[in-house]
Amino acid sequence: MQSSSLTTQHLDIRQLGINPNHWYVVARSTEVQTQPLGVTLWNHPIVLYRDDEGAVHALEDRCPHRQVKLSHGCVTGELLECAYHGWRFKSSGECADVPYLADNQKLPNCKIRKYPVQEQDGFIWLFPGDINALEGKHSVPLQPMGVPEWEHLNYIATVSVIECNAHYSYLIENLMDMYHGHLHQDWQAWTDAVLEDIQEDTNRVDAHYQAQSYYKIDKIWSISQLFFPTLRQLHPEPLDVSYVYPHWVSTLGKDFKIYCLLCPVSETATRAYLIHFTSLNAFWRLHKLPVWFRRFVKDSLLGSAQKLLDGLVRQDVQMIEEEQQAYLTHPERRSYELNRALVSVQRLIRSQLQQRD
Repeated sequence: MQSSSLTTQHLDIRQLGINPNHWYVVARSTEVQTQPLGVTLWNHPIVLYRDDEGAVHALEDRCPHRQVKLSHGCVTGELLECAYHGWRFKSSGECADVPYLADNQKLPNCKIRKYPVQEQDGFIWLFPGDINALEGKHSVPLQPMGVPEWEHLNYIATVSVIECNAHYSYLIENLMDMYHGHLHQDWQAWTDAVLEDIQEDTNRVDAHYQAQSYYKIDKIWSISQLFFPTLRQLHPEPLDVSYVYPHWVSTLGKDFKIYCLLCPVSETATRAYLIHFTSLNAFWRLHKLPVWFRRFVKDSLLGSAQKLLDGLVRQDVQMIEEEQQAYLTHPERRSYELNRALVSVQRLIRSQLQQRD
């Protein structure tokens, strides 16, 4: 164990893998319908599908017959059917049927890997490690982090998908570094960030900034600030960002909360879901209205910050991918980092890789 830890400490951060003993987000609930969906989590192809009762299952995306992708197939009742020869598989990964099996033949004794999966808060969460071997170890989070604001009637959601050709550490560093607001210009929600404090433990890094926010959602008409930049006025707000391994959470004052739910695909590819919540907690009269009306308001305003969020993502992804390409071209070049929060992020990534052993 000691030699493994020392090796991890000396490996380049851009070459490190993930700790599989956590819940990762591999899809939105709306992405998993009747057709199987193929996803990749750290070089492992996985097929997601719903059975005839709507339950989501996750299997290794590989038919053991000819090694083709099961995500090309279809769902028949409770079984996942391969597109090539029609072999069918149970949600446990066992072969359940071969359509041309002769009377004197037995079903092949083959089984593909099943992954623990949960549908929660509008997303599909998957555990790539051995969850049974971790029972009783309280230091390991055996439940998804969750997004409680997703169903809460006081929060309006906008979701942007991040697809970047870069190691996941670049994305996390970008999210934890609030000094890069200079990049976003008209898209930025804050400016003049000052790092005041950092807290660390075995599973998270919390960085506390003080910043100037462009938004204040305290009157019903102030929602229009999301659409009209001329209505925005700078005012001081605390800006807190947290790397809760393997995901990220941020709050800007009392008005905004943002999650970034990660699905590291490979050493040079990352998929993530950025979820922006606008709080309506300041409107106390709204809380007295019927639940059906509040639900209508929440659903009607879904995606209200889409232009803002997508603009931020485009600019960040461009920089992150340029960082990755620069590293691949000249891995020997040293980067000069002045933000202490990013040093803490790299320390946590290394620590998590040691914990997986």
